Amino acid sequence: MKNLTWKIKTFEELSTRELHQILKVRIEVFVVEQNCPYPEIDGYDPQAIHLWAETEGEVAAYCRIFGPGLKYDESSIGRVLTNPNFRKMTLGKTLMNLAIHSVEARFRKSSIRISAQDYLLQFYSAMGFLPTGKNYLEDNIPHSEMLKP
Repeated sequence: MKNLTWKIKTFEELSTRELHQILKVRIEVFVVEQNCPYPEIDGYDPQAIHLWAETEGEVAAYCRIFGPGLKYDESSIGRVLTNPNFRKMTLGKTLMNLAIHSVEARFRKSSIRISAQDYLLQFYSAMGFLPTGKNYLEDNIPHSEMLKP
């Protein structure tokens, strides 16, 4: 893969092109690929820190980071994805490690709460997240709340 660049920006720092590319891949993964019609643009983007990898103008991996008190009492990470064109490259692990380090550096907190799709529980457990016992359906997809203490 040529020239993979990692970027982290607040909503205000995003260019319109970057925002377009981010929303495009989020809709591709969370709405189209998962066959899940739901309001992808949920109103939280302006409060998020956006972390992503891109190559040749295409978003390869992405997540949103929130400070404490916005989505949960703890900091949180969400909308974690790897573009289908870039899977099997371990970008998810790199993305999550960068996101965890960003939370610790920006908010001086290490406790992070996430809402994980159940098929990814093993992945998040390997990153240090523990199930809280709160399981639920979100948009007809089984999810579990997890906490990295």
